[in-house]
Amino acid sequence: MFIDIHVFPAFYEPINGDPAKEELRHRALNIHKNGTAPLKHIFNQMNCAGLDRLCLLPQDYTSRTGSPLVTNDEIRTLVDLAPDHFIGFASVDPNEKDAADRLEDAFARLDLRGLYLHPGRQRFFPADPCAEPLYRICEQYDRPVLFHAGFSYEPDTVTRYGHPLAFEEIAEQHPKLRICVSQFGWPWCRETAMLMLKYPNIYTDTACLYFDSASEFYKQMLTQDVPITWIDRSLRHQIMFGSANPRFEQIRMANSLSTLDFRDSTLDLIRGGNALAFLGRKF
Repeated sequence: MFIDIHVFPAFYEPINGDPAKEELRHRALNIHKNGTAPLKHIFNQMNCAGLDRLCLLPQDYTSRTGSPLVTNDEIRTLVDLAPDHFIGFASVDPNEKDAADRLEDAFARLDLRGLYLHPGRQRFFPADPCAEPLYRICEQYDRPVLFHAGFSYEPDTVTRYGHPLAFEEIAEQHPKLRICVSQFGWPWCRETAMLMLKYPNIYTDTACLYFDSASEFYKQMLTQDVPITWIDRSLRHQIMFGSANPRFEQIRMANSLSTLDFRDSTLDLIRGGNALAFLGRKF
């Protein structure tokens, strides 16, 4: 099974009936060229990239934007429309007083399968006390947490909150909590590799593409910045495929992985085996 662990559905047609909300999303996410995508188009993209499932991430930056950009209920709506294609995550803003209650609701009522947080946009350090109740809820429900780490194209974002080293305290204090320090923490890829080596509950994903073509960027990051032997021999069980779509095209990223000299068994883990372990269930 080929899983994209890192997808933003902000411009999927079923949740864009309000033109004002759609325009707000374009401005707040600094994504302007793509249009609203019917689900038929999404499924065609998945087919072209060979993808079986997408993990859909909502975006709750209420303390910065006044309200969530994509809500947990909207994610549930999309999952219900295509349960064989979509896996839904929750998002809450740790700075909001009702964050823990809203996360509990997202897991208990909506049955969402993980938590997405963006420290750089929500302006909190991962080990801040405001986020601790959220980690405990994730442990209680056996749900993972996926963090945006490293660089972000989104406006109103401060990168220092997402430096990979900021996640070490959580990994140490919550050894049973599955944590994705996404995008290989780029540009701090080796710091991310260090965390993965030290903490088996730390994962990462490939949802970064900031220079050149997908094949050139992956060759630099996954064979040189982080030597290919480190991945193929030691870190192969902790890396997942992610695209950060719609900012980046899934098909180019999926195809580019095949051009690297990983063992077939390593590619199988990156494409889906590790995501299944991270999610804690089979689909």
